[in-house]
Amino acid sequence: MRLLHVTPYHFVLEELSRPERRTQVGRRLTTKTIMSQVESGMDIPTSDEEVQSTSDAPSDGQEKTARTATRAPSIIVGIVATVVVALSVFYLLRPEPLLVQGEVDATRLDIAARVDGRVKKIPVERGQNVPAGAVLVQIDNPETLAKHEQMNAAKAVAEAQLANVLAGTRAEAIAARKAEMERAQAALVLAQKTFDRTHTLTEQGNAPQARLDQVTDALHESERAVDQAKSAYDQAVNGYTKEERAIARASVEKANADTQSVQSIIDQLVVYAPVASQIYQRNVEQGEYVSPGVPLVTLIDLADVWIHFDLREDLVKSLKVGDRFDVRIPALDDRRITVEVRLVATKGEYASWRATRASGDFDLRTFSIRAYPVQPVPELRPGMSAYLDWRLRQ
Repeated sequence: MRLLHVTPYHFVLEELSRPERRTQVGRRLTTKTIMSQVESGMDIPTSDEEVQSTSDAPSDGQEKTARTATRAPSIIVGIVATVVVALSVFYLLRPEPLLVQGEVDATRLDIAARVDGRVKKIPVERGQNVPAGAVLVQIDNPETLAKHEQMNAAKAVAEAQLANVLAGTRAEAIAARKAEMERAQAALVLAQKTFDRTHTLTEQGNAPQARLDQVTDALHESERAVDQAKSAYDQAVNGYTKEERAIARASVEKANADTQSVQSIIDQLVVYAPVASQIYQRNVEQGEYVSPGVPLVTLIDLADVWIHFDLREDLVKSLKVGDRFDVRIPALDDRRITVEVRLVATKGEYASWRATRASGDFDLRTFSIRAYPVQPVPELRPGMSAYLDWRLRQ
């Protein structure tokens, strides 16, 4: 049986009173622990080795906790480093996106007048939506209006002449021509009798030859007078010829054409909207003088909107009419819109990428592309940007 060695109490106090011993023991044991050992009859360590052996048991847990606390940051750092390396490899190995920028466009109409004059009224404002047939500009031109009245008068004269020709000769004129013819015939009968008597007397020697010549000439004049009177009577009875009727009809048609020509100019004094659209610009103001061909109002047809792309020829080879893809509109909060290609330019325009002699490449031309939204997008406006990732368009 093991015997316990009990250290006297005064010896313990003496040991604790020494400065160097108090420092060493204080690092490992507390005074309360030593007193509890003394009261229970347990051995009190009196050397550094004994104190060290006594304190080894509780320090094991602390060392494990310290090692665990030290190891946790290392694990976190390792995880972060692994994630950074993985993301770096992903971004380095993935293909670089090929962004193609386009622009929203729409049908633009520059409305001009075909006549000159002063602007009388502009009943529309910029930004206003107008239906088809709405009045845009009214122009005042007094000279054209006066010319129109003149043409109307000329037309009336031509129509009256045609009516006169178609009506024929008046009955009074026919009667007058008939009376003239009968008078000429009576004069011819008298001239014939005078010639017969004079001719008989001349043969008997009772009348000179000169008298016979005179009555002969009078007979011939009476015959011609009868022929002339008969022709005038026939003309009065038959009326105008078909050629004269055709001339009269042509005169009326010419007057109608002149009137319509002037009327068309008058119609152009009021400018109408050809389609339902929005007023983009007002290029003139009331009272200004305008000339033919000068744009008065600019319209934008928002119902005919498309997205315009200028693509290099090496990209166009994989594109055809009817292809669909999504584009991103930054102005609409990066909204994605599905569009369909409806136009690929037949001929390339300018060179979008110029090669150098050292590279051995060639210039790449640019082709114009029109892609229309599959579904109507009322928010689209001309001038908005559109972006397309060319490699991911499928």
